[in-house]
Amino acid sequence: MRESRVLRKLREGEAASCFKVNLGDGQASEIASISGFDCLWIDREHLAQDWSVLASQIWSAKAHNTDVMVRVPRGSYSDYIKPLEMDATGIMVPHIMSLDDARKVVEMTRFHPIGKRAIDGGSADGAYTNMDFTSYLKQSNEQKFIVLQIEDPEPLDELEEIAALEGYDMLFFGPGDFSQAIGAPGEWNHPKLVETRKRVAEVARKHGKFAATSGSIDMLPEFRSLGYQFVSIGADVVGLSLYCKQLQEKFHQTK
Repeated sequence: MRESRVLRKLREGEAASCFKVNLGDGQASEIASISGFDCLWIDREHLAQDWSVLASQIWSAKAHNTDVMVRVPRGSYSDYIKPLEMDATGIMVPHIMSLDDARKVVEMTRFHPIGKRAIDGGSADGAYTNMDFTSYLKQSNEQKFIVLQIEDPEPLDELEEIAALEGYDMLFFGPGDFSQAIGAPGEWNHPKLVETRKRVAEVARKHGKFAATSGSIDMLPEFRSLGYQFVSIGADVVGLSLYCKQLQEKFHQTK
């Protein structure tokens, strides 16, 4: 099984870069991979690309040794494990609301002895049955990462217990939905948001998990100082939009 580039870096104490791909196309993923990002974030919570598109995005990233993290929609166990079986390197489960919620995610996405993930082995992650069965289970638990997204006030009362739970790798603080959930949408410097962003990193590191978040590249020094090792720092739609606007502005300024 391919070694996770992200996990290798994080386990060695380094930082890992991530880039969000919203465009439903394998070429967009390949361009981002060629640029050198450690990980691509493909979103199935909000975007509507089908499984064949996701497969092309994973293939194009793997060709350049780039990890793929799929944010899954909240649903059944099959919604969680299909991206892993397609050989995505990790999944992120949004809106974790409690310790029990987090525990169920681990149970559904990890193989024995950690969890009770449904087993197939005939898909891409198991080399289409060409991996030794026992090695497949062991390497999947070691090289596929599970990310729990904290983006609501509800889980904060059990945050220590969630952080201490065995079987997952990262706590990801989601500032967008969190700002809305506390009644301050888009107020990135709201005291409650700032406090929670700091606390998520602290408890993650305290309990041996990696701290992850998203934000402007200009915020990266602050995120790193708080202990965040995995940061999503941009998105294809943002870059394309800015580029198009810049071209239009220059076009209309030219006489």
